[in-house]
Amino acid sequence: MKHSEFRQALEETFGSAYGRTLAAELALVPLGNRTPDQALADGVAPREVWDAVCDEMELDERVRWRHRGTLDPRRR
Repeated sequence: MKHSEFRQALEETFGSAYGRTLAAELALVPLGNRTPDQALADGVAPREVWDAVCDEMELDERVRWRHRGTLDPRRR
């Protein structure tokens, strides 16, 4: 996942304004209580940040994986 794909996933899932708000304000415990924006700026992989957002927001697997254009590899 690229940074642009992460932003697109946020926007498609939460809407433009709320997605930006989450990126700037949602503290993610698995990422050291950093926001998605902070984690990305610190070099955390966008896919890892996306997974943390999905976990924190309790998104179902269909939402988590539809942005990857592939099936969940854990289900193969």
